[in-house]
Amino acid sequence: MSDKELYINFDEYIRQGEPQKRERADAWRVAIGLQAVDGLKTSEYLQETARRNIEGEITIDEARELVKQYYIKKTAPDKDDEGREEADRVSSNISKLLQTDAFTYSVAGLAAIHRAIFEGVFKHAGRFRDYDISKKEWVLRGESVLYGRWQDLRMAVEYDLEQERQFNYTALNKDQMVEHLAKFVAGLWQIHPFGEGNTRTTAIFTIKYLRSQGFSVNNDLFERHSWYFRNALVRANYRNLKKGINYEPIFLVRFFRNLLLGENNTLKNRYMMIDAPEDWKMPESDPAPHKYPTSTPQVQDKLNTDNPNFISLVQVIGGHELSVKEIMEGLNLKDRKNVLNLYLNPAIKDGYVRLLYPDSPRHPRQKYLLTVKGLALYNEIK
Repeated sequence: MSDKELYINFDEYIRQGEPQKRERADAWRVAIGLQAVDGLKTSEYLQETARRNIEGEITIDEARELVKQYYIKKTAPDKDDEGREEADRVSSNISKLLQTDAFTYSVAGLAAIHRAIFEGVFKHAGRFRDYDISKKEWVLRGESVLYGRWQDLRMAVEYDLEQERQFNYTALNKDQMVEHLAKFVAGLWQIHPFGEGNTRTTAIFTIKYLRSQGFSVNNDLFERHSWYFRNALVRANYRNLKKGINYEPIFLVRFFRNLLLGENNTLKNRYMMIDAPEDWKMPESDPAPHKYPTSTPQVQDKLNTDNPNFISLVQVIGGHELSVKEIMEGLNLKDRKNVLNLYLNPAIKDGYVRLLYPDSPRHPRQKYLLTVKGLALYNEIK
C-alpha cells in the first residue's frame, strides 16, 4: 500500500464514513502527517494497522501493541527502521490521544502529552530538558530561534499557561481572538521545554486546548501543513535587529485563520524564508505581510450561528459564571428540563458553553461559562 493510496482511503473515510470511523480516520491522518515535522515517514505495516483500527477490527490499544510487537519481533531490520519505528510508534500514540477527550491544562498536563506521545521511543519522554539548545533553521538560512534557558523552563511554562488562563477574551473580535491564540501557541512553543518532539507535542496540546474551548478544529491542516506550522512558529519567534528582521507572526496567524475560521489563505513554506530568491517571494496577488487577509464569500465563519437559543444563552452568560438557576432567571424560563435540553446541552455540544467542573458534571457548585468560541460569538452579537 502506498502513501497516496492510504491518503485517498483516509479521504473516503472522512467524507463518507460512519461517525466513529471518520473520527478514527481523522486522528490517524493527523498523527501520521505530523511526522513530517521531523522528516519521518511511517511504514506500510503502520498504515495497514491504522486501517484495521479505523474499520473497528481492533481497538487503538491493540493497534499500539501490534506496532510495538512488530518491531520487537522483527529479525531483519531495514536501514530505515530506526526512523520508521519512531514514526510508527509515535503515530499510534498520537492517534490514541486524539481519539480521547481527556485534557489537563497545566504544566503536568503538557508533560503528560509529551510522555504519552513518546512512550517507548524516548527514555526522557515527559521530562523537561536539562540543557540549552539551538537549532539551525532552513527558513532562517541556518540561524536559530532563541529558546528558553533550561533552568527556567517550568517557571516559563507555568507563567504562559496562567496568563492564558486569566486572559479576558470578552472585548475581542474574532480577528483579535485568532491573533491572540496564535501568539499564545507561539510563545509556548518558543520555550521549547522538550529536547526532542517539541513541535509535535505543541501541535497536540494546541488541538486539545482548542477543542476544550469549543472549537471544531480543522485537523486536516496539521496533517497537510505540519512543516508549514513549524516554520511559521520559527518565523513568529525570530528577531535579528542587526539585520533588520523582526518577529513575523502573520504566517502563523494565517494558519490559525484557516484552522479556526475556515478561510483558505495560501500556506507556502518558501514565502517564509529570510532573504528568499525573487521567484520565492510572495506574489503581489497574495495579502502583504503585516496585513490580515480578508474573508471571501466562500469562507465559512465557524463562530456564527443562527440558532436563536444559542444566541439568547450566550447573551445571558456573557463574561459570567452562572448556575442553571441563574441562567433560567436570565432567560426568563421556569422549566429546568427544557433549559437543559434546548439551550445548555446543545450549546455545550456545539462548543459555545463549558462546565466550570467538567470532570464532575453533578458538582454541587457547578457553573456554566462561555468558551473562547462562545465569547467570540458574544462579541459578534454585541
